[in-house]
Amino acid sequence: MKVIIPHIHKIEGEAGFWAKISKTGKVEELKFQTLLGLRQIEGIIIGRRVIEVPLVISRICGICPVVHILNAISALEKALEVKVSRLTILLRKLMLASQMIQSHALHLFFMSLADFFDIENDLDLMKKFPKEAKATLKVREFALKITKIVGGRVVHPLTPTIGGFTKLPEKSQLKKILNQLPDVFKSASVFAETFKNLSYPVLSRKTNFFSLFSKKDYPFYQSNIAKGFGKEFSIGDFYSNQVEEDLRTPPVKKALFKGKPYMLGAIARLKNNSKNLNSFAKKTFKEFKEKNNLTDEKFFKDIYHNLFAQTIEILHFLKESEKLLKEILKSSLKEKPKRFKITQGSGLSAMEAPRGTLFTYFEVDKTGRILNCNIVTPSAQFLANLEEDLKILLPQLIDLSENERKRKIRSLIRSYDPCISCATH
Repeated sequence: MKVIIPHIHKIEGEAGFWAKISKTGKVEELKFQTLLGLRQIEGIIIGRRVIEVPLVISRICGICPVVHILNAISALEKALEVKVSRLTILLRKLMLASQMIQSHALHLFFMSLADFFDIENDLDLMKKFPKEAKATLKVREFALKITKIVGGRVVHPLTPTIGGFTKLPEKSQLKKILNQLPDVFKSASVFAETFKNLSYPVLSRKTNFFSLFSKKDYPFYQSNIAKGFGKEFSIGDFYSNQVEEDLRTPPVKKALFKGKPYMLGAIARLKNNSKNLNSFAKKTFKEFKEKNNLTDEKFFKDIYHNLFAQTIEILHFLKESEKLLKEILKSSLKEKPKRFKITQGSGLSAMEAPRGTLFTYFEVDKTGRILNCNIVTPSAQFLANLEEDLKILLPQLIDLSENERKRKIRSLIRSYDPCISCATH
């Protein structure tokens, strides 16, 4: 039996699915197929001046341009040995938190919630969940306002640059955003309650998780340590010696760890750093596990719980945004970007994108032009793990109708929140 889905909608980018299953339920062939052409953004920036690079890199994705521009800037700052101010770090964290919130909210409500009720039309979804739709839009609007105020515009920010920001936000704008937060958090709580009460499909498979790691906080902006496969790594060690990129199947370079697949994103961050969630997010996570009689082991064995992990992160990053805003408002907000000298060097940076750990690496020549570039996106890293989960799911679907079979395949794929645009950069 062949299962062919030419186009999987409600994901970022274009992808399809193809599989061949024997009569006994054995998966003989399986492929999650990206349908976007190779974009060659890494090649485009070779030879460009360092000051141009971040703006080009942000074009990799329209959903998560913030992390791409910030990670590119961070990698270049390491190559050029630029030390930025505390205020710059706080503003970058605020931008990154806003991206986490808006991306998760978009995915959860408009791309995945309908799968639980077999709804295809977004208008029907909003009719069934009017309160949740309104809450989702309010949460996303709030997050996008932060991106615009700090970054200069909602998509592909303009103000972040090597050494700081070309323009800092006005205090009055940040105060207005801070005052809106309590009402936005109420909307997020409405949203969270809905996802807490859903009945999640069961797909039990032991998964290897990877993310940035910290014993002190919930890391997302930067950390020198990462955790996965039961071990801690330096970022450089994992990137240089462990990640194996398969370039035989363009346009996506799938990454493995010593030949093994792994999962990133919200569920991985929760696995490695849940002790550092804020109190409300931690309480909501505990309530969900108690309600569904789940141990930590059972929660993390079911990849569908990535959806609830994203819900938890929305709550966490809203509270994180509140803390950041209060600290930023203590500053005069009048500093200029740090000056830097052009030197030859290389830099690697890792930050958490909504879908997982993003690696960005540059080599710069003595004239300030890019010699080499490598970007390893989250989706490129977890596609192999997605295919392993699909191999477990498919034998369970043999007796279903063709439409129901395809619906369940699409649902699993969407629970990963893949970004094909990033994967085919």
